[in-house]
Amino acid sequence: MKTIYSKEYKDVLFKLKKARKKAGLTQVDIAKLLDKPQSFVSKIENGERRLDVIELKHIAKLYKIDTKDLL
Repeated sequence: MKTIYSKEYKDVLFKLKKARKKAGLTQVDIAKLLDKPQSFVSKIENGERRLDVIELKHIAKLYKIDTKDLL
């Protein structure tokens, strides 16, 4: 699958996935906390769906990390 996203954005997605795993959370866990389907989280992590800054802030809070740590 070809992506339109920059290396910098891919790095954010990598850090996001790594932070989720470090927090001991699954995609299903995060989806439930966000009241979204699991596919929502999967598509974000795989670069199929663009993550906006507010969503990033909410997810970082769930991972108990500062948003700047993902950037």
